[in-house]
Amino acid sequence: MKTFEELVAEGVAESTDGWSFAWFDGRATEERPPWGYARLAAQAIGAAASVLDVQTGGGEVFAAALADATRRPARIAATEGWAPNLAIARRNLTPFGGAVVDVDEAGPLPFADSSFELVVSRHPHGVVWGEIARVLAPGGIYLAQLIGAGTNRRLTEFFVGELGDAHEDAGHEALVRAEVAAAGLELVRFDDVLTKVEFFDVSAVVHFLRKVLWTVPDFTAERYDAELRRMHELISAQGSFVSYSRRLLVEARKR
Repeated sequence: MKTFEELVAEGVAESTDGWSFAWFDGRATEERPPWGYARLAAQAIGAAASVLDVQTGGGEVFAAALADATRRPARIAATEGWAPNLAIARRNLTPFGGAVVDVDEAGPLPFADSSFELVVSRHPHGVVWGEIARVLAPGGIYLAQLIGAGTNRRLTEFFVGELGDAHEDAGHEALVRAEVAAAGLELVRFDDVLTKVEFFDVSAVVHFLRKVLWTVPDFTAERYDAELRRMHELISAQGSFVSYSRRLLVEARKR
């Protein structure tokens, strides 16, 4: 049986580069939404002549969708704003002829108007709707799986305390519909689901909070030592810590 200190050290030592979650196997699980984003993305990619993946991370999900598509688009591009991910994304997407561009997540997209028939994104940290609409060709599709408000609220509150109702209300269907309409897009599909997230040791919690930075924005193992010790005791007694994520599927068309 590993000690608290050993488990925390493992979570701290593991690299957070890329957007693969394979390290969590056996340490944490998360239910997948029923719609199957990668499958939907592969289907859409197979019907498009040009595709852009916004905030691709390490390009892992985009590469898998490209590999499963029935036809490869003539133009493939991706954006990523976190420097450690750029090399990983280029390594994953170069075999498909994909160009990966360094772009700040909140900044303008460095592409001409109406450049892409399809724009995809999985778990972007914010959506710049006006830029998505601008680079979409008329009739083009934006397909995204978004992180809904209240995601891992139980985990966040364990470390920082009660968040209040405002945190739960923002970003649900009414807001997404308003943002889509304001950008001049037509909402074709909207799905919303809660999925169970379960952590089986404190090492997984440490690594998750280091990797998914917005869950506890000022997290370090040293700063939250007392909370991590409580988490370790809870998991030791109950077998796991359970939280819930909210996932939104958005498909919008440029008029």
